[in-house]
Amino acid sequence: MLRWLIGGGREPQGLAEKSSVQTIGEEQIQNPYTELLVLKGHQDIVRFLVQIDDCRFASAGDDGIIFLWNAQTGEKLYELHGHTHKITAMAPFSSSDVTEEKTDLIITASADRTVIVWDCANGRQVQKVSCFHSTVKCLTVLQRLNVWLSGGSDLCVWNRKLDLLCKTSHLTDAGISALVELPKNCVAAAVGKELIIFRLSASNNGSEGWNILEVKRLVDHQDNISSLVSVNDLTFVTGSHIGELIVWDALDWTKQASECNFWDSSVHPDVQPEIKLSQSPHETSVQHLTSDEECVFAAVGKGIYVYNLQMKRVIACQRTAHDSSVLHIEKLPNRQLISCSEDGSVRIWELREKQQLPAEPVPTGFFNMWGFGRANKQANQAAKKMHENTPVYFLELVGDLIGHSSAVQMFLYFGELGLATCSADHLIILWKDGERESSLRSLTLFKKLAQSGDLQLRL
Repeated sequence: MLRWLIGGGREPQGLAEKSSVQTIGEEQIQNPYTELLVLKGHQDIVRFLVQIDDCRFASAGDDGIIFLWNAQTGEKLYELHGHTHKITAMAPFSSSDVTEEKTDLIITASADRTVIVWDCANGRQVQKVSCFHSTVKCLTVLQRLNVWLSGGSDLCVWNRKLDLLCKTSHLTDAGISALVELPKNCVAAAVGKELIIFRLSASNNGSEGWNILEVKRLVDHQDNISSLVSVNDLTFVTGSHIGELIVWDALDWTKQASECNFWDSSVHPDVQPEIKLSQSPHETSVQHLTSDEECVFAAVGKGIYVYNLQMKRVIACQRTAHDSSVLHIEKLPNRQLISCSEDGSVRIWELREKQQLPAEPVPTGFFNMWGFGRANKQANQAAKKMHENTPVYFLELVGDLIGHSSAVQMFLYFGELGLATCSADHLIILWKDGERESSLRSLTLFKKLAQSGDLQLRL
């Protein structure tokens, strides 16, 4: 059973409603998160979490406040005030200058059209800039070049002292919605339906200045790009609001593969069958993408899809993984996934391989007289050959974390320290491995008893 350490929780929205979503009982053997810490402080929706190091993270949202937390204890380290409107983007930035001691920084952008750099060691403001003509919607750090980029109605390149190194001309009123780093000092920027490739280069005059050049525009998407992720130095992937997924070559920016029918069960006959319903664009939108070297994991509408990059097809899915849209998904170091949703739930899934069944025998008799037997035999042979050569996978629900009362925006995975989630209910929850926490408490108690015994012996 789940143990509450601080605060309390309410039944998530939609939990009592009848739904086609898979359910799991209280005995969740493979779910280690049986304890939780509720972190309070925010006064509005918490939308962003960023990891600072192995045991610290920052949170921000619509109240314009940034909090720094200890992921082990849940202690509030600092409360950062400086923005007057909601936070629209946040990114960690560690100094890589060999002449200086390493400094952990955080960059935050706000709807007040300012960007602030914060020092995580003391919670102080390092620099603030207010020269933006529009809200900055995304921030990306190019650690190797020791610069960072801000995306809004234009693309700007900055150093960690907030000196503007270069910028593009005005792109569009809609602005850049997502950025991803590519090889050869390039970045891909999502601007509406278009994907614009920019290249950064150092100035030739020996100064610290940089140049930014637009080198290509990719117009393959039919709707606005909603998600963008780098797979490796050779591949990156984009997703759109109408369910398009495109795999790109990261070196020459050519389209390598695409998937546009996530919701169509006839296209993926080897994954869980389901009655096809009419789909609205919202239900087919690619909200989030994550990846490992082998697969891309896509949050599409209410579902989760596993797209194999080598096979160039979906190998597993849960079309109704949650009651509402899936907002964030991450692959764990093992074969597990974690997803969170607008319905307030956080779920753990395991990617498993199906046991292949032998092909059914060819029917004889009446149907065989009219030639159906031969066709069925050929179909069975083809199906048998396909199943023998192609493993079939499925996603099994192994954990259901119920604690938030409103939409869970995103989460961070801290390994043995647990999982941090943030929500529209203004809360952050640290989900803890109950067995590990119990062992740590027992170890602490034994140490205290041993110290007490030593003290009594000395007396």
